[in-house]
Amino acid sequence: MALKATIYKADLNIANMDVHQYGDFQLTMALHPSETIERLMVRVLAFARFADERLEFTKDLFETDEPALWEKDLTGQLVKWIEVGLPDEDKVKKASARCSEVAVIAYGSAVAEWYKRSSKLKTLKNVQVWQLSEATTAAVQALCERTMQLQLNVMDGEWTLIGDNAQAVIEWTQLQ
Repeated sequence: MALKATIYKADLNIANMDVHQYGDFQLTMALHPSETIERLMVRVLAFARFADERLEFTKDLFETDEPALWEKDLTGQLVKWIEVGLPDEDKVKKASARCSEVAVIAYGSAVAEWYKRSSKLKTLKNVQVWQLSEATTAAVQALCERTMQLQLNVMDGEWTLIGDNAQAVIEWTQLQ
């Protein structure tokens, strides 16, 4: 019998004073049986970085040709494609031809080596690559609960994600 996904819910309140973006988002995410809590929380951070009412989580690990998140316009056309982890550069290149904006949220100890080997990515003008520090991904795991109340505060480039029992400073590095 196949294992089923575990559903997580997060009420995410964003107060980004740097770009004057404020909003409340009710997120529902399926944790694939092979997925870690770290990756689940990185998906939450990816949502927070590109927050929009049309941004949505996809089937991702259940459907390998889909990203972790995407945004479609009102006609159903893909506008934004967001990968989480260290994706194959051919998949990112294909996405960059389909969408006006592509982003990769990379994390883990192998990011530097992956980015160094991904020479095709550096030629794509509509692709952003963001790296999360290992300290960040470790800290955000402490915020994870099946039902989460999260507050994200951004001011002067400093990101702080606050949960009921802990908080984490989010360290982003833009590689591209």
